[in-house]
Amino acid sequence: MAPGLSDEVKYLKGVGPQRAVMLAQRGIQCVEDLLYYLPFRYEDRTQFSKIREIQPGGTHTILAEVVSGGLVRFARGRNAIYHLAVRDAGPVQPGLLHCRFFHGGYLEGKLKTGQRMVLHGKADIDPYRPTRIEMINPQMELLSGDGATDSTEVGRIVPIYEAIGGMSSRTLRRVIYGALQGLDATLPDPLPKSMLERLWNTPAFSGRLPSKRDAIAQTHFPPPQEDLETLNAFRSRAQQRLILEEFFYYQLGLALQRQKTRRETGIAFRVREDRIREAVKRVLPFKPTGAQKRVLGEIAADMERPAPMHRLLQGDVGSGKTIVALEAATIAIENGYQTALMAPTEILAVQHYLSARRVYARAGYRVELLISGLPAREKKAARERVAKGTAQFIVGTHAVIEEAVKFARLGLVIVDEQHRFGVMQRKQLIEKGVGREKGQPHPDVLVMTATPIPRTLSLTMYGDLDVSVIDELPPGRTPIETRVTTEHHLPGVWEFVRSEVARGRQAYVIYPVIEESKQELKAATAEYERLSKQAWPRLRVGLLHGRMRSEEKEDVMERFRKGEIQILVSTTVIEVGVDVPNATVMVVEHAERFGLAQLHQLRGRIGRGSEKSHCILVSPKKPTEEAKRRLDTMAETTDGFKIAEMDLQLRGPGEFFGTRQHGELGFQVASPLRDKELLELARREAFALVENPREESEVKRLVAYLGPKWQRRYQLARVG
Repeated sequence: MAPGLSDEVKYLKGVGPQRAVMLAQRGIQCVEDLLYYLPFRYEDRTQFSKIREIQPGGTHTILAEVVSGGLVRFARGRNAIYHLAVRDAGPVQPGLLHCRFFHGGYLEGKLKTGQRMVLHGKADIDPYRPTRIEMINPQMELLSGDGATDSTEVGRIVPIYEAIGGMSSRTLRRVIYGALQGLDATLPDPLPKSMLERLWNTPAFSGRLPSKRDAIAQTHFPPPQEDLETLNAFRSRAQQRLILEEFFYYQLGLALQRQKTRRETGIAFRVREDRIREAVKRVLPFKPTGAQKRVLGEIAADMERPAPMHRLLQGDVGSGKTIVALEAATIAIENGYQTALMAPTEILAVQHYLSARRVYARAGYRVELLISGLPAREKKAARERVAKGTAQFIVGTHAVIEEAVKFARLGLVIVDEQHRFGVMQRKQLIEKGVGREKGQPHPDVLVMTATPIPRTLSLTMYGDLDVSVIDELPPGRTPIETRVTTEHHLPGVWEFVRSEVARGRQAYVIYPVIEESKQELKAATAEYERLSKQAWPRLRVGLLHGRMRSEEKEDVMERFRKGEIQILVSTTVIEVGVDVPNATVMVVEHAERFGLAQLHQLRGRIGRGSEKSHCILVSPKKPTEEAKRRLDTMAETTDGFKIAEMDLQLRGPGEFFGTRQHGELGFQVASPLRDKELLELARREAFALVENPREESEVKRLVAYLGPKWQRRYQLARVG
């Protein structure tokens, strides 16, 4: 009996219970899951290079068989190199290819003379034996005895899969091939036919797309006439069909989420009253930029509507997002509601708290701080003021979503540096404003991020939010001069810092503690002691790191703000939110260890006053090529959006958001970065469908088809 899409994978030939457990750990439980485990690249095994024809420097695929092999162990450590010599498979021909596999102990005893295999890699001249051609760590796939006639391995364009546990690419290929052979000739194809027919006539496709079954089959096992370069760029018609489907379902979920949000009962804030307008004007310490005025207008218009606001506020470091958020909070407070601002770190929460107190001093609003580091008695008193409603603007970390915190009348939720919080944390804060009674109005939500997000990612991660962008810096800001230097020039760097401090300025020295482990903190403390004693014995040097108690961190930052500390040696705890206009110098040690986004955020701590600022990135004499690209980008531009685009290209979406858990944001074949045009197209189609009342039954049909798996995936983009 042929396998059904919902059948468990353990019943497929070549799987069984043990391998089913391995697959389940990658989220593959049924046949449909397996069919969406797609190749990450392809090899053309219709044409193999002969060893005697290999050109050094080229990448080749060889159908080979083992001549000899052996493991060379080193006296110290567990490292070993497996040396392998192969010849062309088939009739004996002149020429040997030598391969070296570093950490190759796993190959010992596995390769026998005569064993056939496919090798794929770059060939070069052996530097120790110039008469030899070798490959270093080539990709290797063992063939069965009849490999030359095996339809899944040679004589065709072959899919290459990422191994899962003990299941190699070859094993996965055979299992998937078997599953496809037994699959029904037709599969449910839920994409709206009217949409597909319309798209066939667009430049993006210019012709009929394959059916869903054909698209899946041809993505796994492409027809022989398919172009290899097109396949590896994920541009074949079969791949494009699956990419479109994936984006469309995702955007459908976002469109439905936005529709749901707009149908909820929100708070129609009074915005146009003279009293409220005057209160908002009083908050501004300076004349707003045109961008700030525009964005505040967008936020105010949202707050005036009866549906809850769900808006993303983007802006580069120093663009004045916080003051716009405080203006929005003023509208809520003047309407008799509370505002809660949640920040990812205590240092940033304290910074927001101090800013709000300063801005709201004339208005007389009660600003409250809720962080884990508060003494128990102070925390209890703060919670009571929040519950009674005497606290009007509440700033905190995750402490604001603790069970013990009850709001009297929460009307606006502001989430700063949003992608550092989990979906459930944001949801918890929003629900504190809803209360337990059905029909309670939802608070407005404003998400702020100082990490500029390229449009392709904002359409996926924040696609259900309206977006405002502050694309203009306040007047009077002097551009930051950034230069890259090596450790060899550090004495000169320290002298430059000393000269700037002598002019009355302050400086940061960033030490590359990434994990805040005891060992790394010990190294940071040692660097602080060395600099304070040797480089600047007569200057006031302070130390700041994440393992300090809250009151210690607050004390150090307050002394730095007041100028009592002239040079602050710090880990990346000052990455966001810290605002000391007199700090005009930043030195980042081992800058090659940081990502672009983090370097840009760190640099944003200077250049906040009218004096010229200097950022000095220090790296080893020969950083890696990728690290050099990052550092050069930092030296070339201060534009956060350009830096974000480069960062996205270098790291991919998952790492861009600081965690691998997103993968490619949950996609199997689609990539927002690579497939921008299809993403835009799918978004237009999905939103048009949901917003058309005549298509309601079609939308319900699609949602019913999607089932729990896709619906769970939509949660990635939810903000309430």
